[in-house]
Amino acid sequence: MPKGTKFQLQVWQKIRKIKKGTVKTYNQIARSIGKPKAARAVANACGKNPYPIKIPCHRVIRSDGSIGGYSGQGGKRKKAELLKKEKVKLAFFNYKTSRRNKLRLEL
Repeated sequence: MPKGTKFQLQVWQKIRKIKKGTVKTYNQIARSIGKPKAARAVANACGKNPYPIKIPCHRVIRSDGSIGGYSGQGGKRKKAELLKKEKVKLAFFNYKTSRRNKLRLEL
């Protein structure tokens, strides 16, 4: 098991249980470890993940369906590739406020 804080280890343990081809939100992970207001901390723990494939943080997304960040080599593009490889459907959408294209899961 990698080294990290007690919180990071809890998050990484939960993430390891996410089955291939499925995703969870940062908020769902936070609630599952008994920290319902810690979604951002979960995202930070994902960012500190020392083994991005072994601990599949690419399977954790934002509550709005966008894919969020990815600390593994290749960043968000790699995260999208990994999710597509696992048959998770992705789509492009525009945020009305920012007008930037972002990857989002087809819901």
